[in-house]
Amino acid sequence: MRVLVKGAGVSGLTAALELARRGVGVEVCDLANKPGRGASWFAGGMLAPWCERESAEEAVLTLGQSALDWWDEATPGLVTRKGTLVVAPARDKAELSRFASRTSGYRWVDEDEIAALEPDLAGRFRAGLFFSGEGHLDPRLALTALYERLISMCVGFHLGEQTDETAFDCVVDCTGHAQTGKLTGLRGVRGEMLYLVTTEVTLSRPVRLLHPRIPLYIVPRAAERFMVGATMIETDEAGPISARSMMELLNAAYALHPAFGEAQIIETGTGIRPAFSNNLPAISQKGDTLFINGAHRHGFLLSPAMARQASDIVFLKEFSHENSRKRARA
Repeated sequence: MRVLVKGAGVSGLTAALELARRGVGVEVCDLANKPGRGASWFAGGMLAPWCERESAEEAVLTLGQSALDWWDEATPGLVTRKGTLVVAPARDKAELSRFASRTSGYRWVDEDEIAALEPDLAGRFRAGLFFSGEGHLDPRLALTALYERLISMCVGFHLGEQTDETAFDCVVDCTGHAQTGKLTGLRGVRGEMLYLVTTEVTLSRPVRLLHPRIPLYIVPRAAERFMVGATMIETDEAGPISARSMMELLNAAYALHPAFGEAQIIETGTGIRPAFSNNLPAISQKGDTLFINGAHRHGFLLSPAMARQASDIVFLKEFSHENSRKRARA
């Protein structure tokens, strides 16, 4: 059986790996010249199912809990398992209680415990929530590692070109926002982020700063870099980051630590995330095409589970076809 995976973002690459593991002949196509250059490139890479449950359905937790192990195996050495720290300014302490009421898997930490977890935040916050079971990775390194692993497994890639779908037995479409207007109920949600570089702040894990209007997360990267994100704007309009979003992200970073005020802005980015009304991904089928779409802000967290589900469907389809051939021969 030959399967074409359309889209080389996180959904497409994870689906391709799950299919290739089962011995299915897989090829991947994407109109971009390099893999992973869509919304996945600007993701936070937080593998945080308990935190994400605060603003999402229970499925985010149940489907996302296995993501850390999946990424650990698929991209060895890239997952950092140091948990997530959630803090809020003293005036917004009620936001911490609200966050706690909607989540699980945490413990309350006081000022001393925050200082032990993140010494550079010593004295800045009186209380917080620590989710010890969570982790994170660098999406760009992970996407590159997945691509290289698939190449080593003899998965073919067609980048920057159209591919004849009729040459394949099945198509798995992971083209995300490109299906808006084609898949019922799919919409685009704009996310904006920026990268800062500073030698004045060190963080060991993602830190979420709660705020009534714009919750912020800062994720440490290599080489003294920090990814700051992210807005969620109900529009599919692409283009550069807005001045308002830039100010909000920078103000929040400064609130977390004033040294971020002297950091260098080395990159800004925007991505259009595909989402359904419940902000959960879904698998649908039209003929011989499976659609994996609607990951919203949970691409790296939920793609492994969706890839396994899609692989099961394709495998059962092949098994059914094989039985049909056997019956025909009999």
